[in-house]
Amino acid sequence: MRKVIRITLIVLLFALLIIQFFRPSKNISEGIAVNDITTKYAIPESLQATFKVACRDCHSNNSRYPWYWGLQPFAWFLNGHIDEGKRQLNFSIFTSYKIGRQYKLFDEINKEVKGGDMPLTSYTLIHRDAVLSDNEKKEIADWTSASRKQIESLYPPDSLKSNRPASPSM
Repeated sequence: MRKVIRITLIVLLFALLIIQFFRPSKNISEGIAVNDITTKYAIPESLQATFKVACRDCHSNNSRYPWYWGLQPFAWFLNGHIDEGKRQLNFSIFTSYKIGRQYKLFDEINKEVKGGDMPLTSYTLIHRDAVLSDNEKKEIADWTSASRKQIESLYPPDSLKSNRPASPSM
């Protein structure tokens, strides 16, 4: 029995060593993208700082990586979260979305933050600075409402209908 346990441990250690050579590429781009949300919508500096700490790691093309990203399988796990976050909402390409989707996303951002569903608990466990205060949640709510009103003033109502179904979670 001890020999089986020893062989199993050796195989597991060998597997852990081998997977260290298979890493996903990092989600990093230089500068502000042409379709970044900040190119079309005014975001107060305090809110930009909140987004940088609590949102942009998973919802943009530029993530900050913790030290343990260099270890597998953590990099795969983090990469999966980033890919999923960008599929739901990507601030780096926000203005390339159809106006109806932008309009809907502002509403979804507000609902997800108000409901405490964003940022994810798995993210805030490690990134304690990403836990949103009530004031930050209110600032996000005010900003998303103002952004929706801005869109409403510029586009006809029928263009604000999104063909994309609402996602259960960003």
